[in-house]
Amino acid sequence: MVSSEHTETPAPGPETAPATDVTDDFAVRRHTLPSGLGYTTTTGRMVFRKEEVKDGKSDGFLPKAEIFLVAYTADAPETGPNRRPVVFAFNGGPGSSSVWLHMGLLGPRMVDSGDAGALTPPPFDLVDNPQTLLQHADLVLIDPVNTGFSRVVDGNDAAEFHGFEEDRDLVAEVIRLWTTRNNRWLSPKYLVGESYGTLRAVAVAGKLFDAYGLAVNGLGLISTVLNLATLDFAPGRDTPYALHLPTYAAIAHFHGRLPGRELADVVRGAEEFAAREYGYALTQGARLSAQEFHDVVARLAEITTLSEGFIRRTNLRWDYSQFSAELLRGENLAVGRIDGRFTAPAEDPQASINWDDPSLAAINGPYSAAINHYLRAELGYENDLPYEILSARVQPWSYKSFEGVPVDVTGTLERLLAHNPAMRVHVDYGYYDGATPHFAAEYVWAHLRLTEEARSRFTHHYYEAGHMMYVNPGCRADQLRNLAGFVTAG
Repeated sequence: MVSSEHTETPAPGPETAPATDVTDDFAVRRHTLPSGLGYTTTTGRMVFRKEEVKDGKSDGFLPKAEIFLVAYTADAPETGPNRRPVVFAFNGGPGSSSVWLHMGLLGPRMVDSGDAGALTPPPFDLVDNPQTLLQHADLVLIDPVNTGFSRVVDGNDAAEFHGFEEDRDLVAEVIRLWTTRNNRWLSPKYLVGESYGTLRAVAVAGKLFDAYGLAVNGLGLISTVLNLATLDFAPGRDTPYALHLPTYAAIAHFHGRLPGRELADVVRGAEEFAAREYGYALTQGARLSAQEFHDVVARLAEITTLSEGFIRRTNLRWDYSQFSAELLRGENLAVGRIDGRFTAPAEDPQASINWDDPSLAAINGPYSAAINHYLRAELGYENDLPYEILSARVQPWSYKSFEGVPVDVTGTLERLLAHNPAMRVHVDYGYYDGATPHFAAEYVWAHLRLTEEARSRFTHHYYEAGHMMYVNPGCRADQLRNLAGFVTAG
């Protein structure tokens, strides 16, 4: 990447603005892709303001938070409305910055992290991303409050933004404001989220449509969860056990536990058993006969390679933390949750559960080094705050609007697809993703109340990788080709 021009707006200090006059602090730079495409980066914090009303009278729109974003806009003729697509992207958590999608998939520069079994050692490096989505669409990467460099303004409470509704409204307002300031209301607009970011993407799209009449052209859902009940191993809730089974089988296959079989065959067999015999057995509880119980145990052991003793002791029900500890116990290894291809020595070989995630530990260092170098050295944004990659500071996260019911945005998606007959949905799955299993997402799609025409607007893409499937170079190239087709098809 070559930087040919640098224009910066410094952050306001006590000598340039009063403490109450909080302003945006963007750094602007011009660059050129190896392909020759020129583009501009705008990096910094946008001030989020909210109207305060006391005793029925407005105190004005007061600054509440400073939201960090990085915008990539390609050079284009200044005549006429800008019709180039814009992709607004964010990760999930909640508590994750956008670093993963930014430096792993979408941006023009990406981290050289290596992959499972061939990790790049410190101090890591940055390389050009030859398939960057910037070649096809402008990009805006957004970090919610207390992730990245985003923080509340002095005197405000960060907890105000640590909840489903508050986060939804803030991200929607950031998108509306960016769209308005950059004259992009007539550009095709896409929201791309990962993990909890997929739930956020649907919620934000609903807010944009309801509050501002802003209709998006599409939703890119990477490692999807739209109904948290499908992933919650709560007492009395059996569905998640069955929905995780195909992922357990895929991970066992990756680690050589099911030799002589193709991955597709392994996954298909696990899906069929999960949807039929296993699902039925879980609903029966103590009504299951001894022979039926024995048959299910034997089949589960065959599918997952877990021991029959373990499966009996768990009464056919185990969560991912138990699977992580159990699958390679004989080798004193724990498997990753975000990506089951990764392993690490078990901290306690006798432990029945594993809360550590070898896959996240493996890639956290490279991504942290990449973003901290890139923002300052190449994009010209200087800030002494720590860039929060994955922050626990957003906890506790409030789901007050879902009190007594599962956190579920499928109703919003149904309504969006009905009201916006041009909106399309792109879905990416990783077979080795233990955080948001593909079969759980498929379960959600199967229960949507949609017309056949609306279902035809979904495209589904499966990758032999994990939650962040782009860690695998081959998967990343395929994923970007598919995303490019998605944002240009409309």
